[in-house]
Amino acid sequence: MNKTSKGTLYLLPTLLGDVEPLEVLPLAVKKVLDSTDFFIVENEKTARHFIKRVLPSKSQPDLKLFVLNKFTDPKELTRFIEPLEKGHSMGLLSEAGAPGVADPGADIVSLAHHRSIRVVPVVGPSSILLALMASGLNGQNFAFSGYLPIEKDARKRKIKSLESLSKSKSQTQIFMETPYRNMKLVKDLFDTLAPSTMLCIATDITMPTEFIQTHSIAHWRNHVPDIHKRPTMFIIQA
Repeated sequence: MNKTSKGTLYLLPTLLGDVEPLEVLPLAVKKVLDSTDFFIVENEKTARHFIKRVLPSKSQPDLKLFVLNKFTDPKELTRFIEPLEKGHSMGLLSEAGAPGVADPGADIVSLAHHRSIRVVPVVGPSSILLALMASGLNGQNFAFSGYLPIEKDARKRKIKSLESLSKSKSQTQIFMETPYRNMKLVKDLFDTLAPSTMLCIATDITMPTEFIQTHSIAHWRNHVPDIHKRPTMFIIQA
């Protein structure tokens, strides 16, 4: 490796659930994992487990992991990219899906660009795009809002606001919820949205238990799915 040049930051997609890695991940992920020992990860335990599943022969003691999550001091980020500055390539791993999207990894990517470090996104599953692809709703104009407010009244106001935006701009609205609160969100959607508004519920994406269906709110009210504690994306179009 040429130590005088900077390394490359690879954005490595991870699994959305408990499936065989190479059923949903490209071979490029395995190649990058094999070629570097430096990783910036959201959770050390799950990152090690993921690397071991994809590449069982990888030496775990040789791994050098930097943990980046909502508790990380932003001042630490410059230390995290020191291997890149010294010519070592690094992998950036999210907890699930694509790093940098609804994920704290975006801060590292931004810093890498600022330091003129090459950033390479590796193809892989993104629950947001996979849900949108399978929804049958408008993929030409859409927005992702992440998590909605936890407080009930604020959440209902947000739902109405997203429905209004969808109707006025012909814009598909995508959002998510912590899995154990899924059914509460479903109830609020049923109580708040117009009967004609379309709702896609995309659950356990890429897993054998995958469930993706799009119907009107009027239909859903009589066909409530059990998605408790199952990773889910919600998409509405008014």
